[in-house]
Amino acid sequence: NMVKGIDAGFNLKSLIFKPLDVSEKLDRSLGLYGLIAISLSATLGSTLFVIPALGADILAESGGTGAGLWLAFIVAGFIVLPSALSKAELGTAMPSSGGSYVYIRQTYGAWMGMISGLGLWASFGLKSAFALIGFSAYIYAVQGSLGFEFTENISKMIAIFLLSIIVFINIMGVKSIKKIQFPIVSISVLFTLLLVVLAAMDPSFEWSKPVQSDAFSDDGLFSRNGVIGLGSASAFVFLSFAGVTKIAAVAGEIKSPSENLPKSMLWTLVIATLVYVVISFFLFGLLDPSQLGIGSDKPDKAPIHTLAVEVGGSSLGVVAAAVAINSMAGMALSGVLGSSRFIFAMSRDNLLPRWFEDLNPRYETPHYAIIVTGAAMAIAILTIPVGDVAKLASGFKIMIFMLINSTVIVLRRLPDGETWYTPSFKSPMYPAMQIFGIVSGFVLLVLMGTSALIGAAAAVGIGSGIYFSYSRGKVEKNVTPWRIIRSRIFNQEQYEIEKWWLVFNACAHSKHPDHLTLKEFTKALNVLQPSIDPFHARSLFHEIDTDEDGMIDIEEFVGSMSDGKFESE
Repeated sequence: NMVKGIDAGFNLKSLIFKPLDVSEKLDRSLGLYGLIAISLSATLGSTLFVIPALGADILAESGGTGAGLWLAFIVAGFIVLPSALSKAELGTAMPSSGGSYVYIRQTYGAWMGMISGLGLWASFGLKSAFALIGFSAYIYAVQGSLGFEFTENISKMIAIFLLSIIVFINIMGVKSIKKIQFPIVSISVLFTLLLVVLAAMDPSFEWSKPVQSDAFSDDGLFSRNGVIGLGSASAFVFLSFAGVTKIAAVAGEIKSPSENLPKSMLWTLVIATLVYVVISFFLFGLLDPSQLGIGSDKPDKAPIHTLAVEVGGSSLGVVAAAVAINSMAGMALSGVLGSSRFIFAMSRDNLLPRWFEDLNPRYETPHYAIIVTGAAMAIAILTIPVGDVAKLASGFKIMIFMLINSTVIVLRRLPDGETWYTPSFKSPMYPAMQIFGIVSGFVLLVLMGTSALIGAAAAVGIGSGIYFSYSRGKVEKNVTPWRIIRSRIFNQEQYEIEKWWLVFNACAHSKHPDHLTLKEFTKALNVLQPSIDPFHARSLFHEIDTDEDGMIDIEEFVGSMSDGKFESE
């Protein structure tokens, strides 16, 4: 229904964006505890068992032991906070499946949608590849205890074999495995916390090791090297929090989303941060850096196994490996599922070739999207060092979070008459919170080094290349909130033209989108100026319709507005 104008008589409501895939039939049954459970499963599953030693190795690059990694998790958690609040706000305003991709595409348009979609696809896929690399590392770690021996390359081939099974399961559409992921992750977290208790009881545990000055740098935490090292480590472990905001993708199925969505994200962020901090604190309070390969060419990719062996012997180490393998295999399964859906959605939006949207005739799953995702993950496992995989995944995620924060700023700055953006939850401390998220994200990208910057640049370059060479002529043209804001700030005349163009396209019938009839023209004028009476609208229509064919095209409509005929009436 066409809306009435307010204030100056112009209202963009319903004309530039409507949330996608919103249905009144959605089962809004997801409560707070269920949301926290799903989010924790997505957050902890694939990084809990692998990232501690790798992150400490990054911290130790600036000197020191790397035992202060626990503080890097706290810093990363604070930097994630603005994105969690922003995404909670966007989720309550646009309860649409697709999450970040939908928000960015609908705010900035198809070009940024392409870039963000590829970035999300890459970050999800790389996180899953990271989990499978950890899977192979734990197999490699227990080979001696189980009485067999193989090289690290063979363990990677086992991970590729597992990946092929995961791809096949995804094509079959067997999604019930997702229901057991939270119990698996719960067991994993509880088991890891048991190891923490055993570590605290060990006579060789030292409370001072993770907090003393050389835990951060030889020159101390507040030295130049200490600050740079902490920032670099915080950027590296940013991947650990990638699942905190994932729940926004199902905002349409949440019970009381304005209350439960922000609460679930904040509780997930707090709980995940505590888990990471406690594990890293006690891990490095007990073990020496040399036991975890800190400062060597090969930092330990199975640190929880090493901790279990230290506190309980090889038998407990085997149990730790089994728990880790189950957790990471389950998360890799859902990772392929989630990552493949991004290129499926992009194909549906005409940003990628249509065959990515094709469904398997038997299982009705997007098999081409799943296969391509699996192939990309296999290449990452075989060719990219595990540290660079984590850096790339973190770099992509930081870039997306920066865009999410900027999206809230753009939507909050829409003209006063624009009222469709009405989130039931609004981020506190706007816009300082969002600006902090953008600036801190940029700092992390710089501190992370060339791998993350190359990854972010690749997403922008490849996404732009595909868009301008393939997608630009295939996507639907529309006026986005960013285009409205940009024109209003930098080119008021262009803003007015786009406003008229927008109203024309909104009021024209889909069967003849190139012109307006008298009835449609009157409806357009009622949007621009609700007080105009039907007689004046009819008179203006015939004045503009100089060829007397009973219709007005876009050139005649915009030209009449520019000439001031509308105001004269």
